[in-house]
Amino acid sequence: MNSISRIRARLGVTQTALAAGLEVTQGNVSNYEHGQNMPPDVAKRLIRFAAKMKVRLTLDDIYSDTLAN
Repeated sequence: MNSISRIRARLGVTQTALAAGLEVTQGNVSNYEHGQNMPPDVAKRLIRFAAKMKVRLTLDDIYSDTLAN
C-alpha cells in the first residue's frame, strides 16, 4: 500500500469520493495509488481536502514513498 492508498484509507473515502474532492478522475486516483507521481497542485488540493475532514497532511506524507526511493 503506497502513501496515497494509506491517506485515502485514513480519510475513509472511496477513490471516487477522493477524485471528486481533488477535481480529478477516479482513474487518476487509481494511477496515484499504483505509483504515478501526484502533481504538486493536486497534492495541495489533497492537503486542503484532508483539512476539511480534520486530518492534517503534509507534502512529506503524500510523497513519502517517492522520497524513500
